[in-house]
Amino acid sequence: MERFPDIEIYLAPIDKDTILAWLNETFSQTRDWQPSGKGKWRTLFTMAEGELPVLLIENAADRFSSLWLDSSATPWPRDVDCARAAQAALGVEVRCSLGGWQPGDEPDRFYRVKAGGEEEVFHWPDSGL
Repeated sequence: MERFPDIEIYLAPIDKDTILAWLNETFSQTRDWQPSGKGKWRTLFTMAEGELPVLLIENAADRFSSLWLDSSATPWPRDVDCARAAQAALGVEVRCSLGGWQPGDEPDRFYRVKAGGEEEVFHWPDSGL
């Protein structure tokens, strides 16, 4: 299975501390968020493969928060795998890209795992906010 160079998912409104608690459990570590600008938070996990920088941007798109794991060394090979794990653990809708974007691809096509676990490809246009 292809492993993406990084992971980015979008989470329906949820408290950042709840997201961090899930990450702390997933990586068997305890970390705090460090402020990194208005509505932006960073943390860093240490793994056998190296460090895993994490960035959370609250209200990044249509009230969804962006969670970016800047490494290929995550428990999930692809964004959709992380989205499924996040939805199962957090119980909120999670969205992600369909895969690597190439010129000519439809930029507004995304994948979502709904709060109830149903999955679908859908059109998520950039609201420009």
